[in-house]
Amino acid sequence: MLPLDGRFLTLGIESSCDDTSVALLEGPRRVLSWKISSQIERHAAFGGVVPEYASRMHLEAILPLTRAVLDEGGVADPAKQIGLVAVTCGPGLMGSLLVGVMTAKAYAQAWKVPILGVNHLEGHIYANMIDHEDLKFPFLCMVVSGGHTEIVLVRGCGEYQMLGATQDDAAGEAFDKVAKALGLPYPGGPVIDRLSAAGDAGAFEFPDVLHNLEGLDFSFSGLKTAAINQVNRLRQKGEEIPLEDFCASFQNTVVKTLIARLEQAVRLTGVKSVAISGGVAANSAFRRAVAEHEGWKSFLPSKMFCTDNAVMVAAAGCAAWQSGRRGGLDLAPDPALDFGEDEVVGE
Repeated sequence: MLPLDGRFLTLGIESSCDDTSVALLEGPRRVLSWKISSQIERHAAFGGVVPEYASRMHLEAILPLTRAVLDEGGVADPAKQIGLVAVTCGPGLMGSLLVGVMTAKAYAQAWKVPILGVNHLEGHIYANMIDHEDLKFPFLCMVVSGGHTEIVLVRGCGEYQMLGATQDDAAGEAFDKVAKALGLPYPGGPVIDRLSAAGDAGAFEFPDVLHNLEGLDFSFSGLKTAAINQVNRLRQKGEEIPLEDFCASFQNTVVKTLIARLEQAVRLTGVKSVAISGGVAANSAFRRAVAEHEGWKSFLPSKMFCTDNAVMVAAAGCAAWQSGRRGGLDLAPDPALDFGEDEVVGE
């Protein structure tokens, strides 16, 4: 199905956590318009995301953002020009997801256009497709953020195998919790990254968090606890904490852990195309380590597409629609939406 002007336009909506985003995509990767309303400053005072507060701010932002995106994208008559509405349906915060899904369903019903639910992780995978036309199946994608640390074998659109996942804290969550212990502002990951640039990555030693884990799973709880205990010991002794060195050492350990798992995944699968995504994919040390590794061909999304955004949702939705996946107005948000072996997500 093509709109009357002959172009396939996908309206993407993302509201899984604390950022409201709407995007308009032409075809598989041409971004016509993209808007995002960040809630970071609002939640910073609480040191993390407050779910009820987040959903209320989504309600305030989502309709004005959509109007702005449609105007900027040159869409005067959505019923005739929009080909698909794609929306994140999970995983995420229930209240936040509900705002996005119900808004998308209202648009789909009013405009009489198809609607498709997109798994948030699938969206992060497709963030790489926007920037890299030469990224072909199969490839490995490591999704690393405040809520996710997974390695996925991407065989094709809707054909995913989860190779490894975190058993406790995600990497981004560990960054934020250690930053909080150090008295740094939220979100902590970007602050640690910035301070690390002037630090000595060998100044502090932290434990290997993979030696007790089988397969390709992750665990960052022990590393987080070790870092926080080190902070407390230094303070109890009345010693000043060298922030740059501490951050550089902690970040270096996280990055080495992620790279070690990627190396194992490449050996296990024989797949040598490696992509990264999620908020931690914007970390400068992680990006550098992936890009400079000689064991694979790397694909890194633009930093603006690393955090939660509607462009990736629109891209994933468009690809899924073109591959034959269909949805309907019975779509419901699922905060614990699975993303398992060979799962076709979004149905």
